[in-house]
Amino acid sequence: MENFEKSRKLDNVCYDIRGPVMDEANRMAQQGINVLKLNIGNPAPFGFRAPDELVERMAQALCDNEGYSDSKGLLSARQSIVKYCKKKNIPNVTVDDVYTGNGVSELITMSMQGLLDYGDEVLVPSPDYPLWTASVTLAGGTAVHYRCDEQAEWYPDIADIRKKVTPRTKGIVVINPNNPTGALYPKEVLEEIVAVAREYGLILFADEIYDRLVMDGLEHTALASLAPDLMTVSFNGLSKSHLIAGYRCGWMCLAGDKSRAKGYIEGINLLSSMRLCSNVPAQSVIGMALDYDEETKKMLVPGGRIYEQREAVYEAVNAIPGMSAVKPKAAFYIFPKIDCKKFNITDDEKFVLDFLREKKILFTHGGGFHWEEPDHFRIVYLPKVSEIKTAMESLGDFLEHYRQ
Repeated sequence: MENFEKSRKLDNVCYDIRGPVMDEANRMAQQGINVLKLNIGNPAPFGFRAPDELVERMAQALCDNEGYSDSKGLLSARQSIVKYCKKKNIPNVTVDDVYTGNGVSELITMSMQGLLDYGDEVLVPSPDYPLWTASVTLAGGTAVHYRCDEQAEWYPDIADIRKKVTPRTKGIVVINPNNPTGALYPKEVLEEIVAVAREYGLILFADEIYDRLVMDGLEHTALASLAPDLMTVSFNGLSKSHLIAGYRCGWMCLAGDKSRAKGYIEGINLLSSMRLCSNVPAQSVIGMALDYDEETKKMLVPGGRIYEQREAVYEAVNAIPGMSAVKPKAAFYIFPKIDCKKFNITDDEKFVLDFLREKKILFTHGGGFHWEEPDHFRIVYLPKVSEIKTAMESLGDFLEHYRQ
């Protein structure tokens, strides 16, 4: 019965990720219809290219690294990650605490499988990156969603987090910078989350893969840097910041006080060994990439692509009657709000499906990120400014006549 229940719950979670919208987009693509895909954070289709130095290093590694590495990863790669942790003030991380992975997604799933028994709970933000909810469910746990507050720059609602802690709660997931909202959490908010984890003895899970994609002169604070007395599992990678999503190059670090997590760490080690190792040629570029961030920084200041695209989508969304959005401070996502009463919207999935069919542009509905109301959707602003403006004009035209 437990396996049946887990399968049913996982199917419901995955329906949010797959669903009729993606099915329709795939059907249209098979018919040769050109769909502008603003639904996934993949830089490559929009003209972004990895730095030549990284590509050349990867090409060399294809010949140099033809065998398995240690299950945790190449020593040189893990040494570079430890160096990066020190730069971010992430405490108590050695090479033995670092696990490379085929992207962060694999490691998120591994971290939940090593932790949870059936019925255990993990606090996950709403809206969330849906893989977190899926991974908790796959491991037999229950994802309990705490609310992020749009009226407060999409910061986590600390009172809601505290209210949802139960004796079954094992940890708190913090996605910062946030996907899908683009929010960047200030140190004060992070300290409040740490205080809750400290009070109840919870593990912190810090998804920080966008930490190098921060705009407006702001700085990212690593969650683990504020919690040396707690265990924090930190996730990061190169897919977004270095534009190499297809290389599948991520890592996970166990930081802080690990003295009470011996069984959990043994489980992580076992799961890591079972998949032999992650992509070895991709691991070989980690050291170079973490020392090579100037190209990334150029994209995030006035005149840079990501910055200017952020400005364009924010201004265009807020200019459409019946729509509004909080300005994202990081990553390349915006999570607009739509006036449900004005457009009579009761089903956000139907809204993005109707828009896809009419305008050949693909968004992701808010329900796909476990947002309960039908009043939000996510736009990926990776296309060039001219394409963004055209897409937003199409959205404005669509909404002039759309009523559900």
